[in-house]
Amino acid sequence: QVTLTESGGGSVQPGGSLRLSCTASGRTFSAGTMAWFRLGPGKDREFVAAIRWPGISTYYGDSVKGRFVISRDAGKNTAHLQMNSLRPEDTAVYYCAASPKRIINSYVCTAPYDYWGQGTQVTVSS
Repeated sequence: QVTLTESGGGSVQPGGSLRLSCTASGRTFSAGTMAWFRLGPGKDREFVAAIRWPGISTYYGDSVKGRFVISRDAGKNTAHLQMNSLRPEDTAVYYCAASPKRIINSYVCTAPYDYWGQGTQVTVSS
């Protein structure tokens, strides 16, 4: 059984930065896809970013391009989401998702992911 554990959420002022981490336990992913989605107040679940390996490929939602960076530490079975220039509209619960498959086209959808974290709150407010 795979468990995804997220960390790094919290409160920050606009313009600040946070780094989220998602560690997978119970299985080592030699290939796969990990992603972040978020659910803001009164909004639908939104794709944030995804990373696919081997042969690292990264993808971002339009609202976070140029501000967020997704990366992976293979040795720790962990994905990170570095969030810079945070805005109040980034306030949401952020969820990590993972699949042992290299998701090619549908990485923005929730259905292809087999495993989900419990979510971590990010609040951007002055």
